[in-house]
Order: sequence, then structure tokens, then C-alpha cells
Amino acid sequence: MKIGIEGQRLYRKKKHGMDMVALELIKSLQRIDTHNDYVIFVRPDFDNTCIPKAPNFKIVELDSKFGYPGWEQIALPKAANAEGCDVLHCTSNTGPLFSKVPLITTLHDIIYLESISLFKKEGTWYQKLGNMYRRYCVPPVIKRSKKVITVSNYEKERINNHFGFTDDRLTAIYNGVGNHFKKVTDVSRLNTIKEKYLLPEKFFFFLGNTDPKKNTKGVLKAFADFNKQYPNKYKLVMLDYDKVEFDRLLNALDIREIKDLVHLTGYVQNIDLPAIISQSTAFLYPSLRESFGIPILEGMACGVPVITSNTSSMPEVAGKDAALIVDPFDSNEITEALITLVEDNTLAHLLAEKGIARAKNFSWEAMAKNVLELYRDVHKELKHEPV
Repeated sequence: MKIGIEGQRLYRKKKHGMDMVALELIKSLQRIDTHNDYVIFVRPDFDNTCIPKAPNFKIVELDSKFGYPGWEQIALPKAANAEGCDVLHCTSNTGPLFSKVPLITTLHDIIYLESISLFKKEGTWYQKLGNMYRRYCVPPVIKRSKKVITVSNYEKERINNHFGFTDDRLTAIYNGVGNHFKKVTDVSRLNTIKEKYLLPEKFFFFLGNTDPKKNTKGVLKAFADFNKQYPNKYKLVMLDYDKVEFDRLLNALDIREIKDLVHLTGYVQNIDLPAIISQSTAFLYPSLRESFGIPILEGMACGVPVITSNTSSMPEVAGKDAALIVDPFDSNEITEALITLVEDNTLAHLLAEKGIARAKNFSWEAMAKNVLELYRDVHKELKHEPV
């Protein structure tokens, strides 16, 4: 069987969540499957060594003059057909509307189908236009897909309610957590990362960005209230957040007093994250909506107490007692969770231990084995379809 995998953005330097899932899938398939042939379709970019070489894996670089849509709608299906692929796995929500090669689509979430407006203040124009593209493409692509993969039982239910599947094409396959996410104890490594990103002595770590669902507003407000009780004792470390947007947000929330207490690291390489997380007092991930929430597991695997949300898939991923669960729409609950972890060392230690155990239930290899089985099922079904 020859399997095509769409990885349009895998070569870009600043990879997002869906990119990392596709990359981990490919790496795991390389370890567990030497029988089938794979063709990985990527777009030329900076990080062109991120996919390891393997005898049964071929990488095809495709470019397009018409941006993302042209790459996906024209270049990808044409190349997949030319390579003789038996199936084409589109890994990031969308796919070609017309493809001679049968599709398998990973639908991480349908947030863009639930609520969208070009005139909302939240989110960038790039995010809004991307959501409009997905809103147009996803329904027909899902209708044509032989199988649809999503990443949690919560999201499976949402997708099923939206599309009304009457067959078994929709399945949930959990994401994993990278093996490099573990508690870092090497002092030299910790100091190197501390100096590289200018980390403070005591800090909470928050993976926030400009996407409204990440709840950056709520976290900043909660941290400002925490700082009133523990003035200047802790800092909040955030990643690659636009500084102009950050200043605007502080002004809008009227919490400019915490500006010097929030440290923006700039872009952080994924390989450096464990050493940052391991030095934090707590890992914050109180999103408003997630289809899975890989960072929850990353924080747990690094032996740090995690604060996450009682909404969508997050309780499913975090488990019953391995994290502090809060209402993300109530910033006071986030504040109280921070205070609890600072004041109750016994609980913080217990959550860290339970988090490590919880994270061990998820692996990229297990995910890849389930996806490979799905490839085989689709190939078997296609061989029995009438011509």
C-alpha cells in the first residue's frame, strides 16, 4: 500500500499544534511500519530536516503560486495522483475538494463551524480568513472522506452532532505526548535554558496566544488578582506573543501594573519546552475550548502541577484527579487555583506525581498504530468496492 500524508506546514520554523501532531505521526510510523510505502507532501520552507529519513518514506516538496488554498486544492491532489497513492491522509482539518485519490481526513475540531464572524474583535484577520476557508471546505471534504479521525470522544460527539454520521466513518484516536517531555533535573541543562530565555526565579508558565479560545484575557486578569495577594513574588512566563497586542490587552483590561511581571520569551523551540516547564511552579492551560489539549499532558509529563478547564475535552484528557480543574470563564477560580498551589505544597506535589502517571497513558506510538490500522481498513474496503 502506498500512503500519502499531507504535511504542508511541517517545514515551517514556527510549528503549531496540528503540525506537531502530523510530525509525530510520521516519526512514529517510521518506527513501526517498514512494510508500506509513504509519500509525505510538504511545502518548501526553513526547517527542511525535521522529518527523519527512512527507506520507505519519500518526501515530495510542492510549491504553489496561489498560497495555501492553491497548494491544497490543486498541487496536492495532482501530486498524490501522480505518485500513485492508494490513500491520501489530510492531517489538518481541510483537504482537496476534488481528489482522485481516496481521502482520510483528521478533523481536530469544528470550532470554526460553531461560531465565526469577520467582525468580531477577537482573533487576527489571518485567523478569521482561515476559519472562513475551513468553513467552506470542511463539509464537502468530510462528506467525501472514506474515514474521519478526530482526537477525543468529546470532539467526536460534537462532530457527529454537526454532520449526523449514519455510518462508522468517524473515529476518535487520542493524541500522544513526546518522549522528550519529562522532568528535567540536569542542572546544567536547566541553567542553559534559563539563560537562553531569561527565565525568572519563580514563575507560572502559560501557553497563551492571540487565539481567543486560549483565554489569555482570563489568565492575565487572574494573575493580576493573584499578584495583589502575593505582590511581586511570582512572574508569568508566556511564549511568542506579539508585544503590541500584549500592551493593548493590558490596557483594555486595565491591569498595566503587571506588565513588568509578565515575561514574553519569544519563539521557543519545542525541544526546549521541558526544561522551561520543569522550572515553573505551575502550568496553566485554562482554555475556553479544546478538542484535545496536548499541552496538558506535556505539563504533567514534566512533573509540574497543571491548572486546566472543566470544559470540552480537557477533563477527558486531564483525568479525574491529576490536575486542578477550573471554570475558565471565571478568572477568580484561576486565581484561587494559583493561590492553592502556592500555599499547599503537599497538594502541588501530589498533583505532580499523579500528572506524571496520567501522561504515561498517552503515546504517539499508540496513536500511530491506531492510524495505521485505519489505513489498512480503508485499503481493504477499497479493494472490495465495485469498479
